[in-house]
Amino acid sequence: QVQLVESGGGLVQAGGSLRLSCTASGFIFSINPMGWYRQAPEKQRELAAVITRDGTTTYADSVKGRFTISRDNAKNTVALQMNSLKPEDTAVYYCTTWGTRYFWGQGTQVTVSS
Repeated sequence: QVQLVESGGGLVQAGGSLRLSCTASGFIFSINPMGWYRQAPEKQRELAAVITRDGTTTYADSVKGRFTISRDNAKNTVALQMNSLKPEDTAVYYCTTWGTRYFWGQGTQVTVSS
């Protein structure tokens, strides 16, 4: 079955950087789009970044210029490099892929202190 396992979250000061990683299994990774969503306390889950199978990327306006999504099809991994972090980036970050339905990882907590 589809499995998505995130890692790399943690506590960082404002202005700092973190790199999230997601290891995927159970599907043909190279032909699937991949994405990172995030959910802050008492807010709805929202898109942060997506990358298509051909490497085309899309970012939420709130993270554009600070976050970079990338994928390694040989290792079945997708990463999210987060720079210039702000307190409002604090959230649980979820790795996702989709076809006829969405699949989600368990999430990794990112906390940015001011």
